[in-house]
Amino acid sequence: MHAQGRQEREQSYPESLREPSMKFNRSRLLFGLYVLAVILLTEIVTAYLKVSAWPAYLVWVMFFLEHMNPQRIAHILVGTITGMILILLAPTIIGALARIMGPETGRLVYILLAVYAIFAFGEMIPVILNNFTFLVITVAAVALAAPNPAPVQWLVVAVLGGGLMILATLLVGRAMGLPRPTLAHAP
Repeated sequence: MHAQGRQEREQSYPESLREPSMKFNRSRLLFGLYVLAVILLTEIVTAYLKVSAWPAYLVWVMFFLEHMNPQRIAHILVGTITGMILILLAPTIIGALARIMGPETGRLVYILLAVYAIFAFGEMIPVILNNFTFLVITVAAVALAAPNPAPVQWLVVAVLGGGLMILATLLVGRAMGLPRPTLAHAP
């Protein structure tokens, strides 16, 4: 009796709140292999080109976080471009601010202004200033501390590589005939 009541309650829950099924899902298993193939291909190409792969992966993960919704691709790519442009502008603007208020204060003021713009104007121009912009600024700022930072290269890899990864995901999903809900819950 208890198990039947639990099953009835779970049926009324949205799918995302139901207990995970321990059954193998052939489509998800195949889609998982596709994901591995894209990772392998990305690693081979970026190693050959001697470029960082992380910007492409970042864009691809953002697409998965948006449940592979094609309508969000512009927000992802334009937000990424905006974030990278803000990173590229940082040295010039921080340098100008540093002459007025010192390097540390100039850096802090730039960060505060960039983050404020994202949150204050994000609803007015959501394709340009959004959570993706904020994420890219945060990750790219950390990557700047690594040896040989290359923000222009990161911008190109994010847009071209990430865009190709998104396109491949959409094409494979369509070719596999996966319904939207199956794709929407991919990693």
